[in-house]
Amino acid sequence: MKTPNGHAIIQLFEQFSPKHLAEEGDPIGLQIGRLNEKVENVMVTLDVLENVVDEAIKNNVKLIIAHHPPLFRSLKAIHTDTYQGRMIEKLIKNDIAVYAAHTNLDVAKGGVNDLLADALGLVEPSVLVPTYSEELRKLVVFVPKEHGERLRGALAGAGAGHIGAYSDCSFTTQGEGRFLPGEGTDPYLGEQGRLEVAEEERIETVYPASIEGRVLKAMVTNHPYEEVAYDIYPLENKAPAMGLGRIGSLPEGTTLKEFALRVKEVFGMDGVKVTGDLQAPVNKVAVLGGDGNKFIHAAKRQGADVFISGDIYYHTAHDAMMLGLNVIDAGHHIEKIMKDGVAQHLAKACAEKGYVVNVFPSASNTNPFTFM
Repeated sequence: MKTPNGHAIIQLFEQFSPKHLAEEGDPIGLQIGRLNEKVENVMVTLDVLENVVDEAIKNNVKLIIAHHPPLFRSLKAIHTDTYQGRMIEKLIKNDIAVYAAHTNLDVAKGGVNDLLADALGLVEPSVLVPTYSEELRKLVVFVPKEHGERLRGALAGAGAGHIGAYSDCSFTTQGEGRFLPGEGTDPYLGEQGRLEVAEEERIETVYPASIEGRVLKAMVTNHPYEEVAYDIYPLENKAPAMGLGRIGSLPEGTTLKEFALRVKEVFGMDGVKVTGDLQAPVNKVAVLGGDGNKFIHAAKRQGADVFISGDIYYHTAHDAMMLGLNVIDAGHHIEKIMKDGVAQHLAKACAEKGYVVNVFPSASNTNPFTFM
């Protein structure tokens, strides 16, 4: 058990929400501070406001992971007599680093949009707007028979072997490996200058190209041979598309009015805005955290009876009405669901790694709106 630094924690986080999933130009990653300090407390928040920073200081937090980047636009100056400048000053003086995961966390499996869909109880949700499809590769590696099980487990633990909803997928064949250890070698089997014949297994598994480094590291670390024999093949088939928003069916149909009340309750909102006939039937639901104005046509094309998002513009609501698409504007703040979800995921990952660190969601309210 050890106390990790910020780099180690973010490395685990980025396995869950990798940067390459983010939209182009999205200001993600480390925004304030440094990651080379030991971290005992990590706080997860939707927004970074001064009350959130004060909460972090009170709880001896050294790393904040936020969904909304506090520096969304470039700063030309930092004046500490302004709200934003004072907040940045507090973060720097108290050695608190701020890391932002925005659209990459929206897209990630188990991220914001999956959390929203799960909370609504959607059945078999799929991606609403595909934004990323990853190249797949196949690894073929040869290993002594007695080490096969260990190597298969290590490769699966590194993320290889996922096919659809199945994990730990691999194929193994038995055979004989031949090799002649040369001068200066220290072979696991055999001896220098003598041809060795060994019972080996050929293990085949697939993985997304983005995690190749992690998979190969796991292979080398858990392989007994001094020189590992392996092949990598590019595959024509692609991994399932990833993207923004989710669409799925309700377990039982309802009306727009009843569903809007359910949305309000599920996300703990004081009120929601609804466009459409309140008695209209609702069976298929699309949901997208944050600004959903550009995606009403995608929701309609995929057959959604209602589209849930935040920050739906007045004229966009008119456009949705003309499309015959019901809309529920639940507010941007429904994304607060990520605080508990990310904190739980990261805490579990840290525990599995043997890190002594407290990961918790911020209790501060950052919703700028009050319903009267």
